[in-house]
Amino acid sequence: MRRMVVTEFMSLDGVMEDPGGADKSKYGGWAFQFDRGPEGDKFKEDELFASDALLLGRVTYQGFAAAWPSRKGKFADKMNSMAKYVVSKTLQQVTWNNSMLIKSSVMEEVSKLKAMQGVDILVVGSGQLVHTLMQHDLVDEYRLMVFPIILGGGERLFKDGTERIPLQLVEAKPVGSGILTLIYRPNRKQQPPLI
Repeated sequence: MRRMVVTEFMSLDGVMEDPGGADKSKYGGWAFQFDRGPEGDKFKEDELFASDALLLGRVTYQGFAAAWPSRKGKFADKMNSMAKYVVSKTLQQVTWNNSMLIKSSVMEEVSKLKAMQGVDILVVGSGQLVHTLMQHDLVDEYRLMVFPIILGGGERLFKDGTERIPLQLVEAKPVGSGILTLIYRPNRKQQPPLI
């Protein structure tokens, strides 16, 4: 079975909203005020090249589809060539290379993706989708870049009301200008049963 890997940029107070500023939100653009350094770049590259599919929500898909097709280089080539599964009830079509739309039976379709042959499925951004995956215990790893900034508001990765999810720390490493990379996996032995 393939692993579902959630990767997020996150502020110290847990905000994941609009790290690059493309959505022009009140809190947007905070991540690129910091240099993640060569080790931070390697962290992002390693997770991408350990994957063969992206699972994206509508907003993240639209931002990526507008930005990545025109970019060149090893990282961009991988992003543009890999399979992309887009969860949306409102999009009618997806045009970015190798993109497929999931409009209904989302958890059933995602479970099928996990059961397919291949390596990691990478979930980037896509806050609403990530929360749904967490509710259904479909996340196998959290790869977080925690930036040294407190935003005081915005969409958080772990919202109030999130069910208890015991985690096991796999790796913690400072990179760049005060950024911390963290890898956690659910500790399912300590997890309460789903109701």
